[in-house]
Amino acid sequence: MTEISAALRPDAAARPFRLGYRPEIEGLRAIAILLVVLAHAKVPGFDGGFVGVDVFFVLSGYLITSLLLDELNTSGDLNIASFYARRLKRLLPALLLVLLCGSALAALLLAPFEQVEQSLPVAAAAVWLSNQLFSQAKLDYFGSDADSSLFLHTWSLGVEEQFYLAWPALVMFLLGAWHWQGGGFNLRRLRGGLLATATVTWVLSVFLTYTQPASAFYLAPSRAWQFALGALVLLYTQQSAFAIPRALRLMAGWAGLLLVLGAAFTLDAETAYPGFAALAPTVGTALILLFARPTDPRSVHQLLSTRPMEAIGRVSYAWYLWHWPILLLGATVVGSSLGANLGLALLALVLAALTYWLIETPIRRLHSRLARPAIVITVSVVLMAAAVCAALSWNTAARGWAESPSHERYSAVRMDVPKLYAYRCDDWFHSANVNICQFGNEKAEKRLLIIGDSIGLQWFPAITRIYERKGWQILVLTKSSCPMVDQAYFYSRIGREYVEYTQWRNQVLQLVPDLHADTVILGSSYNYPFSHDEWVAGTRRILDRIGPATAQVFLLQSTPPLGINGPDCLSRRHWRAERGLGLPLPACATEVRNARLDTARESLVAAAAPYANAHVIDMSEYICPEGRCAADRDGMIVFRDRVHVTATYITQLTDELERALNAAEQESSPR
Repeated sequence: MTEISAALRPDAAARPFRLGYRPEIEGLRAIAILLVVLAHAKVPGFDGGFVGVDVFFVLSGYLITSLLLDELNTSGDLNIASFYARRLKRLLPALLLVLLCGSALAALLLAPFEQVEQSLPVAAAAVWLSNQLFSQAKLDYFGSDADSSLFLHTWSLGVEEQFYLAWPALVMFLLGAWHWQGGGFNLRRLRGGLLATATVTWVLSVFLTYTQPASAFYLAPSRAWQFALGALVLLYTQQSAFAIPRALRLMAGWAGLLLVLGAAFTLDAETAYPGFAALAPTVGTALILLFARPTDPRSVHQLLSTRPMEAIGRVSYAWYLWHWPILLLGATVVGSSLGANLGLALLALVLAALTYWLIETPIRRLHSRLARPAIVITVSVVLMAAAVCAALSWNTAARGWAESPSHERYSAVRMDVPKLYAYRCDDWFHSANVNICQFGNEKAEKRLLIIGDSIGLQWFPAITRIYERKGWQILVLTKSSCPMVDQAYFYSRIGREYVEYTQWRNQVLQLVPDLHADTVILGSSYNYPFSHDEWVAGTRRILDRIGPATAQVFLLQSTPPLGINGPDCLSRRHWRAERGLGLPLPACATEVRNARLDTARESLVAAAAPYANAHVIDMSEYICPEGRCAADRDGMIVFRDRVHVTATYITQLTDELERALNAAEQESSPR
């Protein structure tokens, strides 16, 4: 127990900090969880639903600060052990239940290599450190990889628990409540300290958003301003620091709700986040807490305190825990259509209600010897350690299964990439350096230049076979996620504009005339956020620079994406068949339906049309015949992930690619 001087300031002792039951807070929780679930269920219009997590952060700052100040104000001391025990009783049981059930289902439904990738996040989540793990791995919350991480959503729980660990000490310090500070209760100093904390950490958050986006998104320091703002709201509302006319209060409360919902409807994966964009949901939540007054029938309080909203709010924590693994694991059985996603979200809600009534509520109401802080903390530490050990054991077992003869080929094919990647030709976003890789005959009279991203350069094995047989020299200029389009873009994986790509592309275009290539092959993915006009204009600006410097320019159409991880799906199908689960086996095939792909393909044809020496090469029919992509064909694995074709399969298409190149060149030859 930390003793605080009983000689509290007279003004402090007279002001209660106990909030009591606040139905509008449950309603805010309901808004937050609904936004998150709708976004993850891919309901149209809710791309920015991830802002629901920001609402939770502000609420935590508001509520936890209330608990701390109330205990300090009424009893004159703060029982740190009791505080942590209450947090553990509230949060840990449901978390461990979901981790256990999610892991068990994953071990049944997922391929061994997929299980390896899930086990370490389970261990990290069990000790509230998954946000650190995801930050170090630079896992893009908004990228396609997120759809394969069952416990990605636990990052926010890690932020919350780290906040709980640090916040009591910070509040005590800002109050001047430590013995070495005199044991005071200086609310003015607390307000000033929290305002400084919010300001400094918000600036840090904005800075990191544009320099280290993974750290900005996942780590607690860049989110501390949201907790601090919640605490400031508490101090101003409880201390009656200001009075605002009733009409303005009403407008401000509803404006807060509009800010939260507006952010959910307008933000998306292309938004640099948290950064400046996080201000809208954070300030919106603060306005609701400030001005949702129960005494006014027209206040936003009336909407938030309805029974359905209260009911959803009560189970929001459990629903948050269940919804993500249920959505991802369910999709491996029933698919990921909108109807299936909504059904799975409702299933998660049912599980959340059961968890709330059968697990959370009974444990929270324990008043026996088992509820003593020391016992709760000890049992919690033991359970967390056991969960970590179980997760690490699962990791070891899954690695063994993945390396078994029946699954080894699915693991190995992930690295079935063109040999050029062994030569460090690509610096990705780490620099704008132009690295020229050379292959073929160094003394050849003819020179081929290949420029593009990883989708264009996946054809490298076939291209080199063709031109090495001709005795040509081959030069490669490649950069991942670098389209052959003269157009800047926001790269969601790094959380900012991809300036290295722009710089690299400009250097390449300046260099091309000096390389004196007889033929240039350009290739890019379709998956860039360009409109039809941007594709056409940007490609033509490239051709204007390259076309006059070479005899022939071949533009490779982007191959269609499989949309699912090919090796994982094949291994998953094999795994389930081995165990005879009686579940439908994955088809590991998809139909080519992609509006962005269609736009890119049409734009490339339109862009090349005015240039006599530019030819579009489309090999899609060999990858996805009749508009259907499959992970394997004729016993050969086609895709090494969601979008990239294996080097082995590409090599088998050498003759087909050569015929396409020859045909295009002959069509443009003068008759």
